[in-house]
Amino acid sequence: MSDRRPTSVHIREVGPRDGFQNEPELISTPDKIRLIEMLSRAGYKRIEVASFVRPDVLPQLADGEEVLRGIRIPDDVELMVLIPNTRGLDRALSVRDRFHAASIFVSASETHNQKNINRAVEETLSDNEVMARRILAEGLKLDAVIATSFGCPYEGKVPLDRVLGIAERYAEMGATEIGFGDTTGMANPGYACEFFAAALERLPGIELTAHFHNTRGQGLANAYAALEVGVDSFESSFGELGGCPVPAGSTGNIATEDLASMFEEMGVDTGLDLDAVIAAAREAQAVLGRTLTSHSIIAGPVDWTGTLASH
Repeated sequence: MSDRRPTSVHIREVGPRDGFQNEPELISTPDKIRLIEMLSRAGYKRIEVASFVRPDVLPQLADGEEVLRGIRIPDDVELMVLIPNTRGLDRALSVRDRFHAASIFVSASETHNQKNINRAVEETLSDNEVMARRILAEGLKLDAVIATSFGCPYEGKVPLDRVLGIAERYAEMGATEIGFGDTTGMANPGYACEFFAAALERLPGIELTAHFHNTRGQGLANAYAALEVGVDSFESSFGELGGCPVPAGSTGNIATEDLASMFEEMGVDTGLDLDAVIAAAREAQAVLGRTLTSHSIIAGPVDWTGTLASH
């Protein structure tokens, strides 16, 4: 066991935003509200619930205001929304009293940023600076996300120094948490160790969040590697929902229930009720009408009581 391994972690559930946005069939607003409320009773302290992308670009999340107005969650659960641009921020602030944190974002890869939001990285960062000032003036927590932090299918390996330089700019803007996204599943455990060891050293006082995808089956191994060098903040999606729409084939966030199961079996406290997370994932499976890919939906939690032996 590494002496840097945390004994407890924070897991933000991103399924209601990152997960739902990839679903081709529209999920009804009441179903979204019901699933978010189920998640909120599973022990989460952080849930990402909406994105204020243009409705014509992402119809699946066009009901962000209605979802935020409709959900009823425990007072100690922090709700976060994703803000793509100034227009999206205007929409979000119309329901300012319904969430606690706003997340701004950019891709570390110039090509991915252009294909994803049709903007240059520097243009995006300049707009982020304006939004950051407004977000902080509203008394909201400012989070930042850097997509393609570990690699880009268009440009290959993204230089670590470039990613951390962007992170430092976000810290200067006032972000207290910075997430690093393995947007198209290109990370590996060795590089995850190297990456986060450098990030932790270079960004003291900032909460660093690991967001891995399971596109190539290495998501949990990468999360383990990040944990071993001291990362205690993670994002994942119930049911292994989600992925990146650019490019095609970049499927699969880590399933929250699989991540939580692994950590709990290692003696790392997640604060989550694993049975409740699995129940929410199974309910999402029923709503979507298709089989989801998380292992824990099928196998359930590890049973150390040996109860099957009696059957």
